[in-house]
Amino acid sequence: MPVSSPLTSVCEPERDCALCPRLAAFRESWRVEEPDWFNAPVPSFGTQTARFLVVGLAPGLRGANRTGRPFTGDGAGDVLYPALARHGFLSGRYDARPDDGIALQDARITNAVRCVPPENKPTPAEIRQCAPFLGATLSSMGRLKAILALGKIAHDAVVRAYGERLAAYPFGHASQHAIAPGVTLFDSFHTSRYNMNTGRLTTAMFDAVLASVRSHLENGKA
Repeated sequence: MPVSSPLTSVCEPERDCALCPRLAAFRESWRVEEPDWFNAPVPSFGTQTARFLVVGLAPGLRGANRTGRPFTGDGAGDVLYPALARHGFLSGRYDARPDDGIALQDARITNAVRCVPPENKPTPAEIRQCAPFLGATLSSMGRLKAILALGKIAHDAVVRAYGERLAAYPFGHASQHAIAPGVTLFDSFHTSRYNMNTGRLTTAMFDAVLASVRSHLENGKA
């Protein structure tokens, strides 16, 4: 099980969470700049009964911070959501809007850091401050069988949430780790526009990882 902490029963930060002063100030500045945006800690999307959890880094400024749903409204979501649909983890048509009517199927999406960071770069201290919310999310998912970490920071946050040493679970695209009894951690490069444009991650590469997750859930193997 994930490491316990005083906040393990609290899965989502409060709207005006002040645990990270820099992030809170950045969030407040955008509430003034764009008062119609969500501009708050972005909650997980999907149900606690899901067997599959996708963990990203943090909300994008003009993506989830604007729309209030993880990976919605930015390039990373344009890759992630159609891929989830291709592998049976999503129903409906993703249209980059929180009211597009899509529903996750046996899947959930969250972020290691729930508030948007300047330049998409949370500090190590901010990642630690937000860690109890990730731990609580993991603990709340009683049927969890597979976790997909998008990028090394998300991977490291999951490993730490389970109280394990990073050296024992090195990040690598398409790597798999038995992170806890009955739970496998899958790794992928992040679905960011930069990674897709540079070819570090391709649609075929990402589909292969999701196919492994699907095989693991359906057959107990990848």
